[in-house]
Amino acid sequence: MTESTVSSDPRTTAPPLAQLQAAPTWRTIDVISDLHLQPSEPQTVQAWRDYLAHTTADAVLLLGDLFEVWVGDDALDEPGSFEAECAAVLRAAAQQRPLFFMVGNRDFLAGDLLMQRTGMTALADPTVLVWGEGAAQRRILLSHGDALCLDDVEYQQFRALSRSAVWQQQVLAQPLAVRRAIGKSARSESEQRKQAGAPYADADAQMTTTWLDAAQAQWLVHGHTHQPADHALAGDRWRIVTSDWHLDVNADADTQRSEVLRLTPQGWQRLSPQAACAR
Repeated sequence: MTESTVSSDPRTTAPPLAQLQAAPTWRTIDVISDLHLQPSEPQTVQAWRDYLAHTTADAVLLLGDLFEVWVGDDALDEPGSFEAECAAVLRAAAQQRPLFFMVGNRDFLAGDLLMQRTGMTALADPTVLVWGEGAAQRRILLSHGDALCLDDVEYQQFRALSRSAVWQQQVLAQPLAVRRAIGKSARSESEQRKQAGAPYADADAQMTTTWLDAAQAQWLVHGHTHQPADHALAGDRWRIVTSDWHLDVNADADTQRSEVLRLTPQGWQRLSPQAACAR
């Protein structure tokens, strides 16, 4: 155990950093997150299917909460399941370009079987994307973002519990039907909190700086907060927050959106899924 892993203050402690080396042929990388895919939002699902089939990016990074809930990889074997249908979409997309997946707070039970069935590559949270060489090298820190939201104390307590192997084994030992019922209940509670106007916590500023320093990164790209924006930081660094996707009629007018974050070594732009597919 390194010295940094025993500190009691997460604001001044950098987690272990994985690394993803971009291929020399990559010119554009798309980042999407927080789609919260579910059968009750077919327009969002269809937009995602169309985007993955036609994006012009050289690689796609899925930074968590791709699914509203993931109850376990064994759902893939349930005939006609929504999970199996989504896996087929991901498998087809991964045959066209590299596809990387980082779990979020809704789909943290996604495991090796999902990666195998889809051809995706799992990303640890956080991961440093290293792009280019020498003076032109760009280091980009990638995260779902939930670990940075320290003000959400109740969630951080649940996160610490739910990421333990023992807890996950206990949950996955329950029958699939029971896990689906638990997932449905959790979605209902989340919707009630949202309807009550509960605010989303934002990334802790000091923790963000600690992570960027440890990664020697110029940009931090994350989702989770549902507050897409570009935040300028000291030292010509940036915190870039990806957009959530909500396209169905039951979405609030002010949150009915979808956005692809397209990265290049020189910068980034926010595109509609349709624009990300245009040649």
